[in-house]
Amino acid sequence: MASRIVSFVMSGGVGSRLWPLSREDNPKQFHDLSGDGSMLAKTVRRLKAWPSSETPIYLIASERHAERVISDISPLGLNGGKPIFEPLGRNTAAAVAIATLQTISEYGKDALVLVVPSDHQISTEAQFWETIETGTPAATSGSIVVFGIKPTHPETGYGYIEVAANDDGAAVVSRFVEKPNIETAQKYLSSGRFYWNAGIFLFRADTMQRALIEFQPEIWDTAERAFRAARADVSGLYLPQGFYSAVPSTSIDYAVMEHAQGIAMVTASFRWSDLGSWQSLLESSPADGNGNVVMGDVVAMDCDNSYLRSQGRLLSVIGMKDVAVVATPDAIFVAPVSHSQNVKKVVEQLEKSGRLETKFTASEDRVIISGSWRKRVEHWLFNETLPLWSTAGVDTVHGGFHEALGFDARPLGKPKRMRTMARQIYAFAVAKERGWTGAADELIDHGIDFIAKCGRTDRGGWVRALNSNGSVADPMEDAYDHSCVLLALAHAYRCGHQAALQLAQETFHFIDSHLEDGSLNGFLETPGWNGVRSSNPHMHMLESFLAWHDATGDRTYLRRAARVIDLFRCHFFDQESWTLGEYFDADWLPLPGDKGQWTEPGHHFEWASLLVDFARSSGQKDLAAYARKLYSSAVASGLNRATGLAYAAVSRQGMPLDRLSRSWPQCEAVKAAIALDNIGGPDLKPEIEGRVARLFRWHIDPAPLGLWVDRIDERGRSLATEVPASIFYHLVTALMQYLDKTEGQVEPFPLPSPKTDSPLPKQVYG
Repeated sequence: MASRIVSFVMSGGVGSRLWPLSREDNPKQFHDLSGDGSMLAKTVRRLKAWPSSETPIYLIASERHAERVISDISPLGLNGGKPIFEPLGRNTAAAVAIATLQTISEYGKDALVLVVPSDHQISTEAQFWETIETGTPAATSGSIVVFGIKPTHPETGYGYIEVAANDDGAAVVSRFVEKPNIETAQKYLSSGRFYWNAGIFLFRADTMQRALIEFQPEIWDTAERAFRAARADVSGLYLPQGFYSAVPSTSIDYAVMEHAQGIAMVTASFRWSDLGSWQSLLESSPADGNGNVVMGDVVAMDCDNSYLRSQGRLLSVIGMKDVAVVATPDAIFVAPVSHSQNVKKVVEQLEKSGRLETKFTASEDRVIISGSWRKRVEHWLFNETLPLWSTAGVDTVHGGFHEALGFDARPLGKPKRMRTMARQIYAFAVAKERGWTGAADELIDHGIDFIAKCGRTDRGGWVRALNSNGSVADPMEDAYDHSCVLLALAHAYRCGHQAALQLAQETFHFIDSHLEDGSLNGFLETPGWNGVRSSNPHMHMLESFLAWHDATGDRTYLRRAARVIDLFRCHFFDQESWTLGEYFDADWLPLPGDKGQWTEPGHHFEWASLLVDFARSSGQKDLAAYARKLYSSAVASGLNRATGLAYAAVSRQGMPLDRLSRSWPQCEAVKAAIALDNIGGPDLKPEIEGRVARLFRWHIDPAPLGLWVDRIDERGRSLATEVPASIFYHLVTALMQYLDKTEGQVEPFPLPSPKTDSPLPKQVYG
């Protein structure tokens, strides 16, 4: 009877040597390189084809690719195995440790573990399993078995195995050698003692356990802690980021194979290629009569022995010999085939210069589905972000919420602004309203108790900022902060927190007594203010008034909102340029100089959605036209054409004044497109999907789980050093509205897609 073999597929690589086809969001293992399915699917089919028995199959993959992994393998089945998702890559030693722990836990220490890469081409399933079974006696007796490929030429892109002697069974390994130069590779080939390392391992679980404990105890201990804390659900096992990030990142070759004794090698009977270069693809793919591999829309004339591939555009090539030409919608790679291994150097150079063509795949034009981002958005909100910010974002020592987290999800101890405390209360209340089953009520109470205890002034207002320990850092009573508190209290009240009503009434009284302009012409920045006037606090007051009208139905709040709308019509909005000013003098005239020219695309989007909300509540239907003008102005003049993201500020003539792109304007762009769709104007569903796509591409997917990159420069490079909690409210609002908007929608429309394929989902924060 065949020994029990438990199979593990390592699917965490990026495949940078096949750039520009293979990228971080869509690496080599998910590509169909030979016309019969993805490399991952072919690997699973090969493992399922064991004629002697049935092997449970586990996949060790990146959480970011979870949805793609599941969709690729769900039709195939895993013989009782499952995916195991890493929150971040920790190299092959960590993956082997997790494989060993899973096997011991489920099948016992004497079970054999087979570890294979997900992206190698192997000739036949029968020869593959014949080779594996040749190694089972040595593995059963306690050896770590590796598999060597008899070299056919002096290859510099592979690692080598040297054996003392070889026969039909398992040979004793003398040493492992990293990728050699061409002269050394030629010597290896001539000696007959060196084999290409196929990267496949077979061992008893307890053999690898002992080896890791002996040579790399830190890897074993940290991997075991992460494995014990992992969360399982029907889709797989999710390793927690907090524990897994502590596992040292190194390869199994360095960690164990270079130190262990008694390693055995079996010579493979199958043909093999790691498809790790354009040259290897040229050698392993069907070619035409001139030795060319041609894929996609390619016209080739007088070409020989070349790899020519195009995605989404016509590629014409004339008179080329022994070259690789690969064209994608956003990049073209050209090199002699013999130098194609060096593409990795190109990738390294692009990454150093901040280019994102190595990370994200530009999509060809395709039919977009309205709501195509729903799964990704739901997962990020409910499984990543809310769990993280409802735990790591809460100050359980001093109260309230942390102002900012680092990219390791640890609090930074910054002063706590009142607007941030209020926005966190708001975000958890909105999450509860939209069905989040977390501890929303406790978090709302926690936040309200903190600001009511530490943040009130003697006059019934709210301070601007508190120290991290809850003492007052800035006692100023700011209109912006009061609008945020009112917004939070409105949604807390909607969620059943009755104390919010009394606090709101006291806040309204303070505003009327101390922040109301004496001429009933808006609100002062702070009590007694006589300096520059700003439109932004008024926008947030409008937002809070509408929230209280929605929560109570009391039209008193709508009348308050109408006064802000009057200011918008008379002073804030410029009819000629369709722009909204930010800074004014005491008479609401634009300031002279640059300040008077300053407009913010993010606020254009924000005002647009609020105007539509007010129009629905008040019946002032002409406001929809203002909203469209603001949206059009922001899109026409306020976007960085390289990234599609809104600039921080532009002039009334559309000249960039601040080229930074922050995350919150992209959220407001989503909200504005949602508000303007289906109110008598153009169909904005493609626009909605595109804006959500850009938000994820630039701000969410490059960040660790549950976090985001807030600041991006004009070339798409991150400038973020922390994750500000104040942005959480923007993200929750926009993405919850997106879920509401697209619920039940599966409407296709044949328009160009966003400039990126849907990035694949990450999973829950551990």
